[in-house]
Amino acid sequence: MALQLWETLKEAITVYTGLSPATFFTVLALGLAVYYVISEFFGSSDNHARPRSVEEQVQPLPPPVQLGEITEEELKQYDGSDPKKPLLMAIKGQIYDVSQSRMFYGPGGPYALFAGKDASRALAKMSFEDKDLTGDISGLGPFELEALQDWEYKFMSKYVKVGTIKKPVPVTDEAASAGEPEETKEVDVAKPAEDGPSASADGAVETPDAEAKE
Repeated sequence: MALQLWETLKEAITVYTGLSPATFFTVLALGLAVYYVISEFFGSSDNHARPRSVEEQVQPLPPPVQLGEITEEELKQYDGSDPKKPLLMAIKGQIYDVSQSRMFYGPGGPYALFAGKDASRALAKMSFEDKDLTGDISGLGPFELEALQDWEYKFMSKYVKVGTIKKPVPVTDEAASAGEPEETKEVDVAKPAEDGPSASADGAVETPDAEAKE
């Protein structure tokens, strides 16, 4: 049965291809070998190209730069809008470099609105409202303060502290009044009468000689 099928196959190969069975199978083997070599060549080139493209996209982050004491207005410059600047965020007045978590705190990330701000109140309340994007934590409850403490511990262990927020000094009425120069009041001081001739009621000038003659 198998021999009969083999004879039938050889006849079909000869009829449809015009080649002998040996030549047909030789050509078939060469074609498979060429296909294998080409697929390996292009497949390996793709595998080598992919890591290079990934390496080009993921560049090493520059070391954190210490900023010292800056204002909240200056902190807004580091919200991720400028890719050349580090991505910063503050908790309880302490500024941290979160550039390594740009996928979370950078533009388009789930916590992007916290970047460039002191988001202490928002983190404590787990709020995404603009009114809570502040470092003012007055009025928070014990559970919210505990949650904020957990966030602070996380940032201290994961990110590098690069500065602090400069708090504006409130100007009191006493300080304002102390800074203003006191107005000098003009006081009329009576000058003592100088010795000399004095005028009489009728307009005549009295002299010492006149008083002696009288």
